[in-house]
Amino acid sequence: QVQLVESGGGSVQAGESLTLSCAASGYTFGAYCRGWYRQVPGKEREGIAVIDSNGRITVATSVKGRFTISQDNAANTLVLQMNDLKPEDTGMYYCAADSRRPFAFATWCLGSHWGQGTQVTVSS
Repeated sequence: QVQLVESGGGSVQAGESLTLSCAASGYTFGAYCRGWYRQVPGKEREGIAVIDSNGRITVATSVKGRFTISQDNAANTLVLQMNDLKPEDTGMYYCAADSRRPFAFATWCLGSHWGQGTQVTVSS
């Protein structure tokens, strides 16, 4: 059974940093797409940063230059480093991972597995 558990969320002031982690059990990061998504009330979940099955990294325009996705293979953990946080970065952050490759090119993950989310709140 695949479990993804996010941690590291919290409440910060604008300009500060947070590091989110996603620990996996029953799953090894690396073969398929994995990444981070964000959802705010009343809006659809949006992709923030992913690593696809070829190792290609995609980062949303809204966070480019401020957020970095990486993977700790030894710990089997996916990390999202968030710097220079802005109030518009507020939301529930979810870790996602796939169990297969897409049938056609896809920028974002299919979303085979999801974590429970960790809340990030940025105040001005």
